[in-house]
Amino acid sequence: MMRFAVDRMLGRLAKWLRLLGYDAKYSNNLSGELFLALAEEGRILLTKNTWMKGKVTPDRLVFIRDNDPMVQLDEVIRLLGLKPEPRSFFTRCTLCNGLLESIESYNAYGIVPDYVWTAHDRFSRCMDCGKIYWPGSHLERSRKEINRLLGV
Repeated sequence: MMRFAVDRMLGRLAKWLRLLGYDAKYSNNLSGELFLALAEEGRILLTKNTWMKGKVTPDRLVFIRDNDPMVQLDEVIRLLGLKPEPRSFFTRCTLCNGLLESIESYNAYGIVPDYVWTAHDRFSRCMDCGKIYWPGSHLERSRKEINRLLGV
């Protein structure tokens, strides 16, 4: 699966790539030489910054033109010929890019609000930052947007 580095102007694109299960490295502090070095790790650089042209090989750089994150995502999918796998959806932390693991509901007790804990029985935790996720209304909205985008 392709791995990405997303520049600091494209945070919402990074979030949507992560929702689709892609490894999308992103940070507000990630710029310049640090960002360019990620291409040497085998990552595809996604940027709106034109000064990067010619700094890495063209197969490692995608210029994003639109400001709408869903149009950006569609552009990346089309340009790179991505085939998002439904089994990979919602497997990464939208905050830090870490992988999610299923946890027993008792492990979420006291961490999530009480009303969430009583209303849900499925929880996931980021293996890197510890953020807890559950299948709330945000999941359904995201799933609808992904289905719309992919034409499913």
